[in-house]
Amino acid sequence: MAQSISIVLVLALAFAPLCLCGKTTGGYLYPQFYDRSCPKAQEIVNSIVAKAVAKEARMAASLVRLHFHDCFVKGCDASILLDSSRGIISEKGSNPNRNSARGFEVIDEIKSALEKECPKTVSCADIMALAARDSTVITGGPSWEVPLGRRDSRGASLSGSNSNIPAPNNTFQTILTKFKLQGLGVVDLVALSGSHTIGNARCTSFRQRLYNQSGNGQPDSTLQQSFAAQLRTRCPRSGGDQNLFFLDFVSPTKFDNSYFNNILASKGLLSSDQVLLTNNEASMELVKKYAGNQELFFEQFAKSMVKMGNISPLTGPRGEIRKSCRKINA
Repeated sequence: MAQSISIVLVLALAFAPLCLCGKTTGGYLYPQFYDRSCPKAQEIVNSIVAKAVAKEARMAASLVRLHFHDCFVKGCDASILLDSSRGIISEKGSNPNRNSARGFEVIDEIKSALEKECPKTVSCADIMALAARDSTVITGGPSWEVPLGRRDSRGASLSGSNSNIPAPNNTFQTILTKFKLQGLGVVDLVALSGSHTIGNARCTSFRQRLYNQSGNGQPDSTLQQSFAAQLRTRCPRSGGDQNLFFLDFVSPTKFDNSYFNNILASKGLLSSDQVLLTNNEASMELVKKYAGNQELFFEQFAKSMVKMGNISPLTGPRGEIRKSCRKINA
């Protein structure tokens, strides 16, 4: 009886509306921000994201990642979308983004449609937050109300992109430190890592695990041997840097909790995935919980996405509403 009540409670929590007003310097973010100024905004974003994901399933993960890589640098202000220009060195050339960050054309298409519907109204930063949510839902994951009202930055930070975004070969402690600097904790780290249930990674991002994990010429002992042998067939010691591999080989285009079960089976693709189980007791317990309870994972993922989306947004008179997401207004 107690167990059934517990299950019902978890389910209720998973689908309950979240509290979504994020206090920021100069104002609040709230889901109804565009209800009057651009009532079709969310519908337009959803329609274009759905079309892009139908065309290429991988795009869903790319759009979630774009929001993440934006928020960890100067806050959720669309700085990642800026191309290099006078006075701006683009974040697109940073180590975490070069040859891997993608989805910019989808954001451009959304922005163009919104400029026609309601000019100078919807920020590129809000577009990315909505696109990340819609990508999650379209692939089978949880939904949440997205707090809105962010404005766009007038600058980028290449150095911030290089230093703030967790890398696949970072230690657990380094990754956790990078999360804590953004006001996020171990629960957010494990839940948000669960976005690796969809998408791909390049050979270059995990090669060291296959051949030379600790600088001693030996593979990573925490990687299941037959899985490692399978990966080596398409990720050689040299060459093939851009060869793509599913982050979750079980259900690569479905947003579910199989990512956590892969980790329990020592089949997390990236070192940053597997260390969630092997290097910290709190994260290990969370991996086990989410592996056994998809509703619990979904509930926390939604909460952590809202929390991440509230990292240092520009509101009120700060920043601007870019006409083109790739450049600041003239």
